[in-house]
Amino acid sequence: MQPNKTEFSPSTAQDYVHWFRDSAPYINAHRNKTFVLMFGGEAVQHPNFQHIIHDIALLHSLGIRLILVHGARPQINQNLEEKNLKTPIHLHRRVTTRESLGCVMNAVGSIRLQIEALLSMGLANSPMFGARIDVVSGNFVTAKPYGIRDGVDFQLTGEVRSLDIAAMQRHLDNHNIVLLGPTGYSTTGEVFNLLAEEVATKTAIAFKADKLIFLGEKQGLLDGEHHIVRELRPNQLDTYIEQFQQHDHEMALHLQGAQKASLSGVHRVHLISYAYDGALIEELFTRDGIGTMITDAHYEEVRMATIQDVGGLIHLLRPLEEDGILVYRSRERLESEIEQFAVIERDGMILACAALYPIPTGKNEVGSAEIACVAVDPAYRKSNRGSQILHFLEDKARQQGILQLFVLTTRTAHWFLEQGFQTASVDDLPNARQALYNFQRNSLVFKKLLM
Repeated sequence: MQPNKTEFSPSTAQDYVHWFRDSAPYINAHRNKTFVLMFGGEAVQHPNFQHIIHDIALLHSLGIRLILVHGARPQINQNLEEKNLKTPIHLHRRVTTRESLGCVMNAVGSIRLQIEALLSMGLANSPMFGARIDVVSGNFVTAKPYGIRDGVDFQLTGEVRSLDIAAMQRHLDNHNIVLLGPTGYSTTGEVFNLLAEEVATKTAIAFKADKLIFLGEKQGLLDGEHHIVRELRPNQLDTYIEQFQQHDHEMALHLQGAQKASLSGVHRVHLISYAYDGALIEELFTRDGIGTMITDAHYEEVRMATIQDVGGLIHLLRPLEEDGILVYRSRERLESEIEQFAVIERDGMILACAALYPIPTGKNEVGSAEIACVAVDPAYRKSNRGSQILHFLEDKARQQGILQLFVLTTRTAHWFLEQGFQTASVDDLPNARQALYNFQRNSLVFKKLLM
């Protein structure tokens, strides 16, 4: 019996086809990469967790090497409550007594069995149909006592001492998913209660993982206007960590892990919500994602264009040329002038471009250049990418000894005024550029002096 096929209306089907095509570069880029996914016990209890398991199975089927790290705080709390046991919390860590250790082991073991069972589902008419997933867990984490801090003995609370990377690597090479919990074992055979966030962070660093993904309650970090902060660098996290230490311990731990991992060679760390259906898929297979990404690399860069960018430039410029906003440039012309263009690129897509054309000047004329072809992808026009690429070319002009910039435009006069340009006339243009002025197009002229 075949699994049910979703019925699409023509418009929905076309949207799906476009999305699938757009996701292809990410499918190729993620294949054979190592991702560490961390989620707490709260995620396991949430109704959306079954969908998360389906998405994990999908990532596995696409050739992504997965290490899952789960927490167990609410489950441990429930076990302690049932046994009428209390464990103090100090420095945001549980003091694990010998009496309470059984509650910890019971919670961690039951979650491990639950995850293994969910990943073993292969029912027809379900997203897991036909999936063959082997999940491996074991004594991969060696721990040591957290010790005495501020005079408090944390007893059987520990921290990661070492990881058996070679053993985990063998299982990943055999196309297994590795599952780690918030426990570790000492060389003397004791069990220690660990922070799952620390296990995930140290595992990601040890593997030099391509991604560390924290699935938390919140979708990511919010700015002052309650919009998702899409990208941050690790050195920007200190203020957020201090802020969340007071009222959101989970987010503070995720940010601390993200900062440490990012500064230790993990390419990208993602903060997304376990409550949002499809968050993993949107974050990993769409250009803008759904949560917050922390990276110490240049995710999006402004640079001078190369001949390989011509296709992307044509795709960006043609609609504006057809609307009469920009002057038409053939592929041949773009290829011959490519060294004049700067671009903003993200994951292989040209989001914005602009060109800097030096203007030949006479004996009594100052060094001048024209800014042309300023274009931003429609999906990103509310961002500051136009300003970003303009400032990049202004710096490039200064390096070349250019003292004034000109812009000729028919539609975007106000935007250039906002960027510090001033109204000018055709007579203000250097003689060489005046000779080429198209009076039929009747473009407005703006000028900016470079200090």
